[in-house]
Amino acid sequence: MAAVSVAGEWQLLYNRFYRKLTIYSMQWGRIDLSRHRVAAAPFGGPVAAIRDDSKIVQLYAESARRKLLIFNAAGRPLASAVWDRPGGRLVGMAWTDDQVLVCVVQDGTVYSYNVHAELCAPQFSLGKECFEQGVVECVFWGNGMVCITEGFQIFCVPDFKNPVPCKLADPGIEEYPLCVAVIEPQYTMSGNVEVLLGVGDHVLIVEEDGVQQLGVGVGPFQKMAVSQNGKYLATFTHDGRLLVILTDFSRIIFEYPCESSLPPEQIAWCGLDSVLLYWDEKELLMVGPNGTPVSYMYDEPIRLIPECDGVRILSNSSMEFLQRVPDSTVSIFQVGSTLPAALLYDALEHFDRRSAKADENLRLIRSSLAEAVEACIDAAGHEFDLSRQRTLLRAASYGRAFCRLVLAESNLFIEIREISELVFALTAFAKFLIQLLHHIVGFGSQFTRDRFQEMCKILRVLNAVRDHEIGIPLSIQQYKLLTAPVLTGRLINANHHLVALRISQYLSLNPEVVIMHWACAKITASSAIQDSSLLEILLDKIKLCKGISYAAIASHADNSGRRKLAAMIVDHEPRSSKQVPLLLSIQEEDSALVKAIDSGDTDLVYLVLFHIWQKKPALDFFGTINARPLARDLFITYSRSYKHEFLKDFFLSTGRLPEVAILLLKESWKLEKNPMASKGSPLHGPRIRLIEQAQKLFSETKEHNFEAKAAEEHAKLLRQGLQHDLEVSTKQAIFVDSSISDTIRTCIVLGNHREAARVRAEFKVSEKRWYWLKAFALATVRDWDALEKFSKEKRPPGGYKPFVEACIDADEKAEAVKYIPKLTEPRERSEAYARIGMAKEAAEAASQAKDSEELFGRLKLTLAQNTSASSILDTLRDRLSFQGVY
Repeated sequence: MAAVSVAGEWQLLYNRFYRKLTIYSMQWGRIDLSRHRVAAAPFGGPVAAIRDDSKIVQLYAESARRKLLIFNAAGRPLASAVWDRPGGRLVGMAWTDDQVLVCVVQDGTVYSYNVHAELCAPQFSLGKECFEQGVVECVFWGNGMVCITEGFQIFCVPDFKNPVPCKLADPGIEEYPLCVAVIEPQYTMSGNVEVLLGVGDHVLIVEEDGVQQLGVGVGPFQKMAVSQNGKYLATFTHDGRLLVILTDFSRIIFEYPCESSLPPEQIAWCGLDSVLLYWDEKELLMVGPNGTPVSYMYDEPIRLIPECDGVRILSNSSMEFLQRVPDSTVSIFQVGSTLPAALLYDALEHFDRRSAKADENLRLIRSSLAEAVEACIDAAGHEFDLSRQRTLLRAASYGRAFCRLVLAESNLFIEIREISELVFALTAFAKFLIQLLHHIVGFGSQFTRDRFQEMCKILRVLNAVRDHEIGIPLSIQQYKLLTAPVLTGRLINANHHLVALRISQYLSLNPEVVIMHWACAKITASSAIQDSSLLEILLDKIKLCKGISYAAIASHADNSGRRKLAAMIVDHEPRSSKQVPLLLSIQEEDSALVKAIDSGDTDLVYLVLFHIWQKKPALDFFGTINARPLARDLFITYSRSYKHEFLKDFFLSTGRLPEVAILLLKESWKLEKNPMASKGSPLHGPRIRLIEQAQKLFSETKEHNFEAKAAEEHAKLLRQGLQHDLEVSTKQAIFVDSSISDTIRTCIVLGNHREAARVRAEFKVSEKRWYWLKAFALATVRDWDALEKFSKEKRPPGGYKPFVEACIDADEKAEAVKYIPKLTEPRERSEAYARIGMAKEAAEAASQAKDSEELFGRLKLTLAQNTSASSILDTLRDRLSFQGVY
């Protein structure tokens, strides 16, 4: 009886059954579709309505100002806004795939609203031509739109996410087309939208590159609708025929002569099997390729909302869903059906009545039981009625239990066969067949169990969102195409956070998006709640999701004008990379600097430093970083390379005068590289002044007396211009900015001994230093006679070590031997002999030293590479040791 009552609601179109389910009774009050322009989103989305300004309507105790009204699919109000947009009459209105309501007015301006009737994106214009000519009609698809102007030009917005209008090819028509349709870009060869214009007895296909004429003589067409897969075109001709044609017009699929030549108000596809035609407030006709059409009569206006698996029918009083009856449902409920699924469903009814007929039905479908269970599960998924869902799932569960019984019987059969005394070969073969059966039945049981659990989950989700309060009447096919994450996103956009959270947790989805959106919405809606109380409320929910971005929530609080709350929230953010930038944006610079330093991330510290640097006065900035070593050191490192002046101010403010002096010297060295800084140039004086300033700063502290003296002499050297004169006289640019020692050495190398002596006298170079400089200079030019003569002028004040070192450095052993014996210290003689490889002489000299044992060890290391010398050294040491030298 149940099957009869279910199938009694179906309509047969040729060999296919269709059913029209009433999903909701509309709760939107006195909304009259005949007085309003309506746009309904696919996938059970919201409905937008606004009073049609192209019609003269009677007002029923309502304001003359038009309002944009948004409802869910059950007619429950979601939001409203006064329509006060300029630009002329509203031409087109539709929902995008992202559930953004796009409204196009006559001058080509496009406005976008969210489900809360709030402008959610900047308005944009379709261009100057649309503004001048005026838009007449718009056709929408997915996230795109085409519009036609009064000048018969076509403009396209391929994607509202990146709204860049483009003009299509000029169709070259002189009167407005009879009808318009579009083939979506995803179904065209070019990947661009194709616009179909019904013109005369043919159709023009307009693209960006050109215009193509098709179907000559088939029309004229008064209505067109493209199927959802882009392959078929349903058209209504001027003589009252419905034609279904391939979109390339290569073949007419079928033709149906309608009783009226008056064009229908709407034409829409119901899946891919039938076409709906609606004549205003009269008849809804469903036509298929074969068979007698199905007619539905309405005494109120309706709107057809195509879906992927049917059509939603919206009227003043109800929301209905017309779809082809799924095959699994037909197999169960069709009158007289004896298919396994029908028998299983019938077996459950007998079981509930405690009738033995239940066992008879199950025995009949023993071999097809898994198929019957799957059909019941599938049919349950397609049902909107809760009680019918439960009954079908109970039937599937009942069948699954019997599947387990079949498996148990198979195991028992295995035991019996093992006990039998049949021929071994026959027994083995039987076991193989039984094991195969066991595997098949076991696999089917596992499959149906998983399928059953999955269907239960899906139905719980679908039933939750189909509730009047939520108002999203998704079918299972729509749900699978939409996907659970997208459904969750639509729920949170409509502020159904609790349902979205429960669905996310139930389906093991990441609830972060839900909680994040809820927290932001809560902050926006809780202006009367104190910050501390609101923080507790937020943290209680936010802690449900690990890894959530507290910084993003705090940023929203800051944008909402609650800076104190933002600072309290961001303090809980564990990731410094997100925490620090937000603290800066809410002007919590000190906290940001502390967090950045604690993180150890130098990039973050630099980010804070640069931010504070730009905002605070210099002294405040210096005080902030001076108390924090890491920040101070990073600032100094950066400023040494790029901001010398600022760094000097910092050192002065903190009393680090020697550091300032070093910076001044660096500046003078930079001027040194400038060819304009030579004597007599404009930069020569500033350079000397920099060095003098550095000298004064060095002299402020006792620890830097050497640096002060060196800077003083450097300034004196530059001021006198002695090095510059030397360069002029020698015609070699090698003196300026060299030290006094280098200047003297260079003069001697060049043979200019008089100038060397003058520099020595001018800068009071000590005699000991003079001997070192001259000895090395003469050794550099290998003037050994002059070196020997210089050594005999008088006894060197520091001894003959400079002469020895100069000769050894020049690798002139013969000359070194002249001066080594003149060294007074035995240690120095020994080491000098060792350096030139004279082991015997080195050992003899070492024996005269006080610490000869330690000296012998060092000499051996020096002569380690020379095996023979090392052997000689050991022999001499042993001999001297035997003689009791030490």
